[in-house]
Amino acid sequence: MQRKNNNISVRRSRLQKIFSACKIDGLIFFNMSNLRYLTGFTGSDGVLFMRPGQTNLLVDGRYTSQAGLETTDVQIIEYKDKIEEIVGAIKKFKLKRIGLEADSITLEMYSKLTSRVPREMFVDLTDELRLIRACKDEGEIKLMKKAAEISSSAMASLINQIEPGSTEKALAWRLEINAREYGADGLAFETIVAAGENSCLPHARPTERKIKKGDFIVIDFGVKYQGYCSDETCTIAFGKLTDRQKNAYQIVQDAHDRAIAGIKAGMSAADIDRCARSVFGRKYGRYFVHGTGHGVGLEVHEAPRLSSLSHDILKPWMVVTVEPGLYIPGLWGIRIEDTVVVKNNSCEKLTKMNKELTIIE
Repeated sequence: MQRKNNNISVRRSRLQKIFSACKIDGLIFFNMSNLRYLTGFTGSDGVLFMRPGQTNLLVDGRYTSQAGLETTDVQIIEYKDKIEEIVGAIKKFKLKRIGLEADSITLEMYSKLTSRVPREMFVDLTDELRLIRACKDEGEIKLMKKAAEISSSAMASLINQIEPGSTEKALAWRLEINAREYGADGLAFETIVAAGENSCLPHARPTERKIKKGDFIVIDFGVKYQGYCSDETCTIAFGKLTDRQKNAYQIVQDAHDRAIAGIKAGMSAADIDRCARSVFGRKYGRYFVHGTGHGVGLEVHEAPRLSSLSHDILKPWMVVTVEPGLYIPGLWGIRIEDTVVVKNNSCEKLTKMNKELTIIE
């Protein structure tokens, strides 16, 4: 079972200002990562029901004992029917205005709730709640450093195991085994190992394609450790590269390095994205097809976002990725990614792999 976290009560206390600011008398959370963040509960199903000064965790019979072991200062309520219990709590506490994370509730559940409770009682607080986990505490950073250490070690070991004729699938499997051996609890996302023409697909899945001379191999990998994620991408060259490939790699590396150099508290996330994107110029700009980065924590993709459309401002202890990429259809792709912690005047890398071009002869 997870060790109880003394910072959880602090996290819940920070949320209390939302009640007055948004003029609500109740908050309901469905996102399981938020449940874990605000209570310590690690189960896979439940509902968090908060009122000023009181926190109720609604779970079914599978999780009653587990919830009691993992949480502190939380009233555990066991339900047989989730909707029935939520509606009952709303009526019991005579709530009039209830905040919801609208992006975490299904249409089916919302329809069932509003068939029993007037829909005007519910307030969408998605924007107000999206950054509640963005700034990490010391305990979270410690776990994320360990996750990054595990995944970086697994990737470093894999590079020594790449041979001509190795398939993407075999390398992905070997990488996952390495991570387990180094202490990972699981994967943060589906492993990407993409070689040659497959590497131009940002979210490629490993195939039976064999590694060949002249390939770029994009390896995007992350693990979970005590609930927290790592995220890192390396692009490895297998055999001799063309001058065009070397130049393209240098462009991506320069974009990566400039973005990291610009990260500090107070910076606009959109400005970091523009900093990275400016390096590509007209020739390669159209091949950078995604944002520069995203937050990482209990989920591998969370707030804030580093993109041209983001309105987020970086704050101390936010954890974000920096991952510019270049993808030329039908030929090859390159992505370089590190995860960093935002500091007042700079940032600190959590991921450990050297991002200089590595060529395996």
